Amino acid sequence: MIDALSACGRPLEGLRVIDLTRALAGPYATLLLAGLGAEVIKVEDPRHGDLARENSPYVGRDGVGVQKVHDDDVSVSHLSRARGKYGVSLNFKQPGAKEVFADLVRGADIVVENFSSGTAERLGIGYADARAINPRIVYCSLSGFGQNVDAGAKAMDVIVQALSGAMYASGGPGEPPVRMGIPIADMLAPVFGVIGILAAIEQRHRTGLGQQVDVSMLGALTSFVAIENWHAMRLAGMEGRTGLTVHRLSPFGIFACLDGHIAIVATHDPLAIGLIRAMGEEDMLADPRYTNRDSRVANARSLEERVTAWTSTLSVADAVAALDAQGVPVAPVRHPEAALADPRVVARGETVRTIHPKYETPADLRTAGIPIQFSGGATGFDDVMPIHIGEHNDRIYGDLLGYSADRIAALKAEGAI
Repeated sequence: MIDALSACGRPLEGLRVIDLTRALAGPYATLLLAGLGAEVIKVEDPRHGDLARENSPYVGRDGVGVQKVHDDDVSVSHLSRARGKYGVSLNFKQPGAKEVFADLVRGADIVVENFSSGTAERLGIGYADARAINPRIVYCSLSGFGQNVDAGAKAMDVIVQALSGAMYASGGPGEPPVRMGIPIADMLAPVFGVIGILAAIEQRHRTGLGQQVDVSMLGALTSFVAIENWHAMRLAGMEGRTGLTVHRLSPFGIFACLDGHIAIVATHDPLAIGLIRAMGEEDMLADPRYTNRDSRVANARSLEERVTAWTSTLSVADAVAALDAQGVPVAPVRHPEAALADPRVVARGETVRTIHPKYETPADLRTAGIPIQFSGGATGFDDVMPIHIGEHNDRIYGDLLGYSADRIAALKAEGAI
């Protein structure tokens, strides 16, 4: 069912994934697996489908709009997250669905689900159920807090950002907590999930058995927050929340210009000297407050004030040029639209066009690609997507599982598919 995208093929070709996920965290995990070559069969409830189908904006015959106007208008979120996946419908609350699930799992390598903890077990589609059908199955559970912890508790990205400390770590002293502008918890957990899946597949080569991979959104994001030494900084009297800059690395952070902002990294002596020379403030080179890294950190506020006084007189382009000339790492702070169109990421397939299967979409409508390059393999998505719920029922249930047309019709009549 998979056509190779290149002569060398994709690393995960030959693996089949049963995708029970919805919204973002789970679908992103299976999107990565699809882009790496796995065959992904996305299972949706026939009554309403994936939550992402109702995410505004939509794209269709009239272009991009806030509301869905036509039946074939499709959420941009769905166009992005459902790429390269076959779509079937299955209502797990109907008796006949369990047998269909068993047939899907019997021929699969991987199952991915992101229900609230305990939900899959209540539906009869949890790891124990899948393992009984196929002991080789690698079953990945993505949840807010982990399996058997706060069973049934729901977690959204903003909740996890708040609980993990990430929201408090962003922003400056005395300022409100800052919600990260990208759904970092929803994106980070599936990356760890895919790492766990691939590790379990590798272990299966040795043991012949699958296992459950259990990743929590809270644990994934908190592990990133924990890479900084928050308690040690407090004991040392260092401010953890520094807003646009990081005092313990000063000068390091975001500085205002006449027409925008730039990011500067001048942590080490050669870089700091380059910055000072770009500023035309050579007298600072003899000032004991700025002559070495520790002194610059101890006097971070006064140093940043002087840097800001300089950058605020320049355009972004002029400030970047002056710092580039001195070998100081610097970059303009760009709008995401500009970042997604960067020729470097476009050329590497790290962002790709969003495409409606029936209608022309704006060329600058871009989404995530697979940010991995292989010397002996390819990445990319098969030209398949479930625009409608259950779009590939006949192909999967009929051609793959061997169900007769009468059986498929009966399953549909009883509401199982």
